[in-house]
Amino acid sequence: MANTKSAKNGALIGIGAAVAAAVIGGIVITSNLKKPSYQISEEEAQAKLTKLLHNVDVKNVEPRKAPVDFTSNDLANTLPDIDQYPLTVTGDGQVNIEIFASPEKAGSGTDGWLNETAKSFNQKHERTASGMTMSVSVRSISSGMGSDYIVSGKYLPDAYTPSNSMWGTMAVSNGAQLSTRNGTDRLVGNVAGILLSDDMVKTLTADYGSITIETITRATQEGKVAMGYTYPYTSSTGLNFLVSSLYSFDNADPLSTKAVGEFQKFQANVPFVCYTTQQMRGAMQSGSLNACIMEYQTYCNDSTLQKKYKFYPFGARHDNPLYEVGSISSDKEEVLRTFTAYCQDAEQQKNATRYGFNQMDTYKAAEPDFDALTLINAQQLWKQEKDSGKPVVAVFVADVSGSMIGDPLNRLKTSLLSASQYINSNNYIGLVSYSSDVSVNLPIAQFDLDQRSCFTGAVQDMTASGATCTYDAVLQGIKMLQDAKTTIPDAKLMLFVLSDGETNTGCKLSQISGIVDAFNIPIYTISYNESINELSELSAINEAATINANSEDVVYKLSSLFNAQM
Repeated sequence: MANTKSAKNGALIGIGAAVAAAVIGGIVITSNLKKPSYQISEEEAQAKLTKLLHNVDVKNVEPRKAPVDFTSNDLANTLPDIDQYPLTVTGDGQVNIEIFASPEKAGSGTDGWLNETAKSFNQKHERTASGMTMSVSVRSISSGMGSDYIVSGKYLPDAYTPSNSMWGTMAVSNGAQLSTRNGTDRLVGNVAGILLSDDMVKTLTADYGSITIETITRATQEGKVAMGYTYPYTSSTGLNFLVSSLYSFDNADPLSTKAVGEFQKFQANVPFVCYTTQQMRGAMQSGSLNACIMEYQTYCNDSTLQKKYKFYPFGARHDNPLYEVGSISSDKEEVLRTFTAYCQDAEQQKNATRYGFNQMDTYKAAEPDFDALTLINAQQLWKQEKDSGKPVVAVFVADVSGSMIGDPLNRLKTSLLSASQYINSNNYIGLVSYSSDVSVNLPIAQFDLDQRSCFTGAVQDMTASGATCTYDAVLQGIKMLQDAKTTIPDAKLMLFVLSDGETNTGCKLSQISGIVDAFNIPIYTISYNESINELSELSAINEAATINANSEDVVYKLSSLFNAQM
């Protein structure tokens, strides 16, 4: 059984990896998309919004200040129980080791190489020098999230194999004990890359002569490419792209004033950083993006991608190191050494090649191996500069209907308060709650200490009862955002909706879809304890992400969402 440790404070290295994909799969461009039947002009949307809200009972709640707790986001307490991420292979030997493995190795189909290798190894019933049978268990978990568990001490596996070594570098700098002494620096080979359509390849070649990360970032700055990449706090490819871009801006110092300035210009022309695979897929289908990042192993397993896009490698290799975690017994060390050798034998490597690994072994990174300080500072730089100096104005819309009574509402409050600590103080926040009617718990204001105090009091005071008028509350949130836009015209507007059930009173989704589309406000939805199809449809209108969460992991998922977007 893997070791466990008592919770301790840990640095936020990869928060949110449960929901942020490290690779982007199954992307298909749909051309000549039909105009949705609900599309209306902005003037029509404003008139319809006013008309619908006329029939909505909106109450204003007197704000109450409460002490702000800046220690409640302890990473160990935020992370869900490890059982939320079940084993993909369960070993039954007398000496068993558990390995955290990134999903492209520990998934299914062509993503299941490590699972198949572990099962094959377990069937051999190898024995240690002392005569005990060996086995391996595998837990599929994203690279950043695996790092979070290890750094926080919430749960320690015996071994850890992220997509690239950046996660190991950062984890060690934050106190984790990782070593490849009984593992390896390379389990299987892989490469990160940028996908470009044939037309874009021709355009960039004509304009810049060659296609490199330098020319792609320059083309993005100049508005010739709508570039999409993934959340660098959780995605191996996203983190790699971030630091590689910064290095392309200034080879001598990727965190220099020059690099920061170039990044700001680059980011100003990035439509959005994709939080989930679904969000990236929707953006590619709609034509919002014409370039994206992914690993070669995903690309070469999708014939549609290969027909439509060319792959251009960038950044550090993704060679899937295998680390020993902490101080494990000598018997477990022997199992790890034996399993590492088994993974690296000719037959298992042949299988890995068949599944898309080991395909671009001649590629070498132009960038150096970045140290932990550079990687962590790059993440923090992204957090500060991702909106290119524009403030975010957001309204949280929280379901407090009768089904939320008890633990659901308590966990929702905890998640809102914990997650709010990842919101930059230059952003503007408001809060709406709803049941049979709608309440404005907190008008929009800059999220300074005073507003944080009012937000804390407003969340603490929410009570549950009544029916579920989700779309009435969404309309009120949109009105608040539109009003705020008159005084903060350059702001990025967004809405977050948290609900545990289907709407059963008030407006319907069909009545508000045109309004949401016309104002182009992304609506991020969190389905709490139940997958709600309509919430996914609401998010899809403007290509925002939808997340399914439960009582165990809602704190972690909401924290990661706020960290990514706010």
